[in-house]
Amino acid sequence: MECSFSGFSLVSLWGNHLRRTFSAAGLTAQTVDIDDETTVHFWGPKSPDPTNPKPPLVLLHGFGPDAHWQWHPQAAFFAHEFALYVPNLVFFGNSTTKSSERSEIFQAVSVGKLLEKLGVKRYYVVGTSYGGFVAYRMAAMWPERVAKLVVASSAVNMRQKDNVEFLEKRAKMEKLEELMLPATAAQLKVLLGLYKNRRPCCMPDFLLNDVIRTLYSENRKEKIELLGGLTIGKDNTVNLSPLHQEVLIVWGDHDQIFLLEKATELRELLGEKARLEVIKDTAHAPQIENPRQFNNIVYNFLFGIISLCGTYIRHTFSAAGLSATTIDIDGETAIHFWGPKSSSPDPANPKPSLVFLHGFGPDAHWH
Repeated sequence: MECSFSGFSLVSLWGNHLRRTFSAAGLTAQTVDIDDETTVHFWGPKSPDPTNPKPPLVLLHGFGPDAHWQWHPQAAFFAHEFALYVPNLVFFGNSTTKSSERSEIFQAVSVGKLLEKLGVKRYYVVGTSYGGFVAYRMAAMWPERVAKLVVASSAVNMRQKDNVEFLEKRAKMEKLEELMLPATAAQLKVLLGLYKNRRPCCMPDFLLNDVIRTLYSENRKEKIELLGGLTIGKDNTVNLSPLHQEVLIVWGDHDQIFLLEKATELRELLGEKARLEVIKDTAHAPQIENPRQFNNIVYNFLFGIISLCGTYIRHTFSAAGLSATTIDIDGETAIHFWGPKSSSPDPANPKPSLVFLHGFGPDAHWH
């Protein structure tokens, strides 16, 4: 039994919904030729607001479906406070290359070139799983560009023997591509069982086959080459040194792809600037399984607890029907203020005007 009837696909339908969540967050799908060989597709801000500059944040997806499938719970949350860039890595989505390069270093260079083309000079990077490999390479190569790094569910300290043990004991498969690029419903069931702490119950084969056809069928040859091109985990030596940046490591306590012990070792290898946060009752995708906790942990690391409180207070202003506005009152002075969302008063419900002026110290919303 098939899940597609005359071209209809439940998985494609859900994918369209996820893309709409990105659009609703103020992001647009864009494509940039970063050089003569490589084209990168990404989600990014529609247009920067010079009156309200936001710090740039880059989200790098793992090996599997395209970026919007892996970061949809983060789009609206982070786009509110950050200039959000969510690229599809090369051979995912509409990103492609004529180059023969296949390593995670090549992926890192490609993302770096994209951001250069966009004029983004300094940024935060969050990478999950395979995207964490890419994010680590970016931070190591460009400490002057990457302000802070978040490595989620990503054993950058992986050894060759870890892969062998994983395939033999947990995946029970001969080749990594059989798991990471499932071609049968049985293989996909194994992947889902390792990927999430709570296994999806009773998914029929017709739906699993629709997932495979929609999310795992394109660029299979090239993606297998990406797995073979990894420099991380090539041997049993860990070539890892502490980074200049602060590093946050986020892990699910039930991760069966990269065990929690790898996270503990990674924190030790990266030194005193690294810290580890473990999210309970999640596996390899804490950003999807517990997005609220994941988002708050990452936000708190990037901005700090005071900024987190400030964001909450601004949300209370918005909930009260106020919006943040900036007006040039003359040729020299601009005033930022919170006021009614509509500049035209409601004639059916006239209200007296009330002005609050804050004291010397924090901004008005704190007072």
